[in-house]
Amino acid sequence: MMNFTIYKSFPYQILFLFCIVVSLFANYELTFVVWFFTLLITIKRKYSVTILKYCAIFLAILLVATVSTLFSKTTLFLFIRDFTYLVKPILGLLVGYQLCRFSSKLALKVLIYTGLAISILHLVTLFFTIIQFRTLSVNFLRQQGGYFSDYEIYVLIILIFYKNFKIEISKKQRTVLLLIIGLSSFLYLARTNLIQFIILYVGLKGYLVYSHRSLKVILSVLLVTIIGYTAIVYSNPKREGKGIQAFLYKIKIAPEEAFKTRINKDDWKDFNDNYRSFENIITVKQVSNNGPRAVLFGEGLGSTLNIGRKILTNDNEYVQYIPIVHNGYMTIFLKSGLLGVILLLVFLIHLYRQKKSNLEALQAINYLLLGSSVFLIVSNWVFLGLYLKLDNKSIIIGFLIALREVMLREYKSQKSSLNEY
Repeated sequence: MMNFTIYKSFPYQILFLFCIVVSLFANYELTFVVWFFTLLITIKRKYSVTILKYCAIFLAILLVATVSTLFSKTTLFLFIRDFTYLVKPILGLLVGYQLCRFSSKLALKVLIYTGLAISILHLVTLFFTIIQFRTLSVNFLRQQGGYFSDYEIYVLIILIFYKNFKIEISKKQRTVLLLIIGLSSFLYLARTNLIQFIILYVGLKGYLVYSHRSLKVILSVLLVTIIGYTAIVYSNPKREGKGIQAFLYKIKIAPEEAFKTRINKDDWKDFNDNYRSFENIITVKQVSNNGPRAVLFGEGLGSTLNIGRKILTNDNEYVQYIPIVHNGYMTIFLKSGLLGVILLLVFLIHLYRQKKSNLEALQAINYLLLGSSVFLIVSNWVFLGLYLKLDNKSIIIGFLIALREVMLREYKSQKSSLNEY
């Protein structure tokens, strides 16, 4: 039975919840202050080589951008703003790592109950939005309740594979948690969360590690995906559709939205539907026009992308020069050039290459980290990956790395105790 008890580590539980929840609000300044403050007051005496290696890669990306700034013109404000953006993955990894100061059982409870708190907050927000505005518009509900929640998907996966993680929980309690968190996750109607769920689920099954069986499974998943996508295309959901039809329309245009190479910027429908691709095209052109140095090392901190027209952002501001784009690879290309992009890929490769463990719970964490690396390939392309202002996956990854170390220490301690007898 998973009972809730007050522990001496309760302040760390509250800090963890606060750090996750604050990242869900569109106020990066507040997120940065909370994460940085948490980092300062939870510093550990020892850090593993793994967490330091991951942080070093992101630090290298930041240093490349900093050096490139010497060859560009910028302002102090723009420099500081970009610095806080590019330091975010380092902050998140360290905060997550430092906040895992519990037993493995309690750490998993903290992860799950934080997800439950976020889900309840989301469902309550949607409920009052529907009551107040009397609308079921998908776009409006997502605007009010949030566009996605990667964290809840992680918790869903952990609950589904609770036996692998050795979680002690009653069937009734697990069912209630799955229903609440599952409903909340579904109501985001987020394409990336759907992709994330599939990737992490396949990952926890061990099918993201190459074998003949995993190859068959992945090919089967791709085949089902193609058939499903074809069915959606033939159903021809409309752009002006409501409810689930609006969600299906977003799925329909997903491949074109991310990879289209020719966009008519004077056609508002084409421009809005394929805006991510438009950003990518403009980024490559702008950086390339600034010469080989910019291509290799970027335009530095404080650099901006000239869209060529004023657009309305999610912050309800009209801007023409933007510091970051939706695509994480393109954002790093703008700031740190090809070298920065290569370093980002190096991180994904290192995150993917998890060692095999004979301990089931440890292997489950390894699979979750491995799945995270695969998902980040997609997330970086459409949603900035760990650099997104609303992202908290860096905290999750840091927390999981620390949790794995806790589990290993517990196992060695238990084994040592048994040997004494």
